This record gives sequence, C-alpha cells and structure tokens, in this order.
Amino acid sequence: MTVGLLDRRLLFVTGKGGVGKTTIAAGLALLAAEQGRRTLVCEVDAKGDLAGSYESGDIAFEPRELHPGLFAMAMDTEASLREYLAVQLKLPRFTRLGGLAHTFDFLANAAPGVKEILTVGKLAWEVRERHYDLVVVDAPASGHVIGQLQAPQAINEMLSVGPIREQTGWVLELLTDAATTGVVVVAAPEEMPVTESLELVDRLAQTNIDLAAVVVNRVLPELFGRAEEQVFERLARPEPAAALAAAAGPSAVAVVDAARLAVTLRRTRAGHLARLREGLGPSRSVLYVPELFARSHGLRATRQVAGALDAELS
Repeated sequence: MTVGLLDRRLLFVTGKGGVGKTTIAAGLALLAAEQGRRTLVCEVDAKGDLAGSYESGDIAFEPRELHPGLFAMAMDTEASLREYLAVQLKLPRFTRLGGLAHTFDFLANAAPGVKEILTVGKLAWEVRERHYDLVVVDAPASGHVIGQLQAPQAINEMLSVGPIREQTGWVLELLTDAATTGVVVVAAPEEMPVTESLELVDRLAQTNIDLAAVVVNRVLPELFGRAEEQVFERLARPEPAAALAAAAGPSAVAVVDAARLAVTLRRTRAGHLARLREGLGPSRSVLYVPELFARSHGLRATRQVAGALDAELS
C-alpha cells in the first residue's frame, strides 16, 4: 500500500548542505498545517535557519505556534533529558541536573548514540503521544542523518534488558513503520548533490527506515525553445553581435549572453536530473521545486515552496 507523503506522522528531511533542506522542511510543514494538520516542525540542524523561513524570531525547545496549526521548536538535548526524567522518573520539569548533567556529558561523549537517542526519542514521543498529526524534522545533513536514525538500533543491540532497552524498542518500532515514518531526501540538479543523494538513498536502503520521497530543489524552468536558441546563437556571432550593440547598446548583447547561459545551465542540470532519476529507478517518488530567483528566503518564499510541493503532490 502506498502511503501519501503527508499522511505519515514523522518526516525527517535531509540532504547535502546547501541544497535547501531547511526551506523544504519549512514548506512541507506549512503545507501540512494549511491542509488542516496540527504540525510540529523541529530544527535539529543548527546550520539551518528555520526561524528565518517563517520570519518568526528565535525558536526554542518549547514549541511555539507560528501560524494556525503550525508549531516550531529547536532541539536541545539537555532539555530533552530533563523532559525524559520528568516523564519517566516524575522529577519536576525544571529540576537542576547538577552532577547528573556531568554524568550525561560523559556518557554522551563516551557512548555513541546517547545524544541522538534523546533527539530521535523526543520526536518519536511527540508522535506516539499524538500531540501532533505530523512532525517534520529539519534533520542533520546527509553525512550524519543515518547515524542519528540508527541510534535506537545501536543502543538496542548494546542492551539486552532494562528500561532503556524498552524505550528504544518502541522508538525503533515507530521509526521502521513505513506508514508512520519516512525520510525526505532533498537534492539539487547539480553533480555533487545528485551523487550524494544517490549514496544516501543506497545507505537508507540498508536500514529498515523508508524513503518517503526525493525532492529536487531549484529546478530551472525551460524558458526557451529550440527556435529561440538558434536565434541566440546567431546573435552571438561577431557581426550580428556588433550590429546589435550598435543598434540597442551593449546591454542588449549582455541579455543575449544571459539567455545563452540560461539555456546551457538548463541543459546541464537536465543531465544531472536524468542521472538522478535513472539511479533512483521508476518506483521512487520524485518531487520538483522550481528555482525561486529570490535574494532572500523568508515567509513569502516558504509559501511558494509549499505551493510547489502541493502542486507536485496533487
């Protein structure tokens, strides 16, 4: 059974640094909220700018409603530990950790997966408790996300019994349920992002966590047809270019050069897209978000991304 992207309840959005994964995560969360889903979007990767995507001011660990039905938070592992202790040991939420904090720092640095499980566990808990219809995670970049997602499995394998084993057990079940959890890989139509995205998809296939979709960001529109391209080529020759400059000024030649560059970029990126589609195979879901040609990426750009995703999912 095919599960719709926004019908899942936990989405991890990742990709090579610089491809716009935060923008896509923000757009997905806004789209879900506008469709009536109570949505939480969480910033795990501090290199992103989730607050800027909504023009909302600073985001903290405590979720804050930015738009109707859309809540945002920033992950803090120490705050997540406090919340875990409050829930499991019935300690007051704002208890000073004291020596426990030093113990936590030691364990987090000595034992792989401790910080990751506090992050993933917090998000999975929000899903399990049904506080939200959908949790969208602005996850770490593609080089780190697999380690974060596999942290519950790693801890599960280290411990055979006990409360921590029980906790990681239900987290692992939730993460590996394809109807609930999925990973969204964000790519760009360029050589390195495509290569890294295909490598990430291969690594993800070796886990039990489902690939929900691949989103290709910054896709250039096809502005010109073959007839226009032939005109640009003729105008770029020395004699027509000189005549054009004499008649309309040097800026006219610059416009022709820009048009030829746009054609070249479109063709080059089309080649990278073809390689991506071939590598993914026909069964993978691929969504396309156009280049916005915007100098800044605030709420207006996030709404445009949400609209583009909506059109792709319709």
